[in-house]
Amino acid sequence: MQKELTLRLPPSGANSIDVIKHCIANSSGNKIEAISGFHVLKKSLDARSKQPWINLHVKAFINEPFIEREIEKIELRNVAQAKKKVIIVGAGPAGLFAALKLLEHGIQPIILERGKDVRARRRDLAILNKEGTVNPESNYCFGEGGAGTYSDGKLYTRSNKRGDINRILNIFVQFGAQEQILYEAHPHIGTNKLPQIITAMRQAITDCGGEYHFEKKVVGFILNQNAVTGVKTVDGQLFEGDAVILATGHSARDIFTLLHSQNILIEAKPFALGVRVEHPQSVIDNIQYHIQSNIDLPKESVERPHDLPPASYSLVQQVGGNGVFSFCMCPGGIIAPAATNPGELVVNGWSPSKRNNPFANSGMVVTCDKENVADIKEFKEVLKSNNANIDSPLAMLFFQKMVEHNAFAAGGGKLVAPAQRMVDFSSNKISSSMPDCSYLPGVNSSDLRTAIPKFVYESLQNAFKLFGNKMKGYYTNDALVVATESRTSSPVRIPRDYETLQHPQISNLYPCGEGAGYAGGIVSAAMDGERVAAMIVLQVKKTIIAYA
Repeated sequence: MQKELTLRLPPSGANSIDVIKHCIANSSGNKIEAISGFHVLKKSLDARSKQPWINLHVKAFINEPFIEREIEKIELRNVAQAKKKVIIVGAGPAGLFAALKLLEHGIQPIILERGKDVRARRRDLAILNKEGTVNPESNYCFGEGGAGTYSDGKLYTRSNKRGDINRILNIFVQFGAQEQILYEAHPHIGTNKLPQIITAMRQAITDCGGEYHFEKKVVGFILNQNAVTGVKTVDGQLFEGDAVILATGHSARDIFTLLHSQNILIEAKPFALGVRVEHPQSVIDNIQYHIQSNIDLPKESVERPHDLPPASYSLVQQVGGNGVFSFCMCPGGIIAPAATNPGELVVNGWSPSKRNNPFANSGMVVTCDKENVADIKEFKEVLKSNNANIDSPLAMLFFQKMVEHNAFAAGGGKLVAPAQRMVDFSSNKISSSMPDCSYLPGVNSSDLRTAIPKFVYESLQNAFKLFGNKMKGYYTNDALVVATESRTSSPVRIPRDYETLQHPQISNLYPCGEGAGYAGGIVSAAMDGERVAAMIVLQVKKTIIAYA
């Protein structure tokens, strides 16, 4: 007999096979000898009470042989001689999963990636962190695997209406991810493990006859009577195909500028902007797990039980009509420099798979739209210098760049980040000293009012105090506020038809993923890549039937 059961276990027993079998036996009214095994279907942590609990939903095998979990695997076809070809611009999750979907249906993907492979990319990131030197084509945003490869590998999404989340997770497991991502409430691969998985996907694509080209920045679209037939790369090479998928990510500003220069419709869109907030992980653990510390001991000496993972949080608050919310929270993580051009400063966060660093960081951002940026005097000058106005489709991109330039100047150069202690920030006080920080280029005590717009920092100042009411101990000078978190999403949307997913002006052009404004993370981007590729497959089949 196979039976599904929901178990409530203390953290100390949630990873013990014997304890779980004992609970299954008690819940099902059987002897423990009758339990041959089980699959965990869903695992979540409930830390709302003083005693944290682990909720497990399991499928138990009772009085019958245990059957190993079956991992759904996709079957890829050899496309070396395929007549139909699709150009994919960008090798992030949207581009990679689009390529895999095309291979399933016998269409050859030709992937063009402006950056380098994961191994070569790692060397550029080392220089970025140690020397503060940005390679515009190889950084945390550009390169094989996209921004997610070296910025955490979170797989949690609420976009379950956009595609099959379980299919995406199964594909990750097929290419080397641990099975636990199939059942954890907030699955996470980790920056240290994701590169090997991305490499395995590339190997599968090329083994099946797909093409994979690095350092091939696209600088032009080949058009014929309002249809795209191919692209031109920076070295003058032309690539032709039956369709072009744009999966370039939220930081490919040159693609937005290129589309605009070729009179291909794009639209400005709101995005969120703010800071990274870093606490000692022990502070967040103490708050979330209700750990009572001895007042005679320093906070660092209070440790969470080893059975519990590093604690995380999710916060949201309306302040004066502006939405303030946490973004990409990284327990046991590191703040990283995510700029894509010299003279700009962007911070992001990531965690290794074990989440075992001593700090917890999170983006804390404010929604920005045309209405709350239009009257900023400095921004008006920026628009004027770009021969643009607030209604330009590139307006929000110009605003994003302006803030990143200001943050770079406030830090003093070489990607040193401007920062304040949290209470000091909320009190408009420059911090006299800086606590330890995970950000490798370093931080500089600064007045963040010179780095981020007034409506953003005032919203954050009020929100931090309110968050301190929700999480006692959150509002503290032990926390560091680091500017600026500005790449939460794309400031531009590339429109597409709701039904065909093609650009409304240019046929066979398929905007896709975060860069086009249709995704917000690894899983949602992967699902969007699959969705676009499936639409191309359908269109190709219609064409074949029409000419048969």
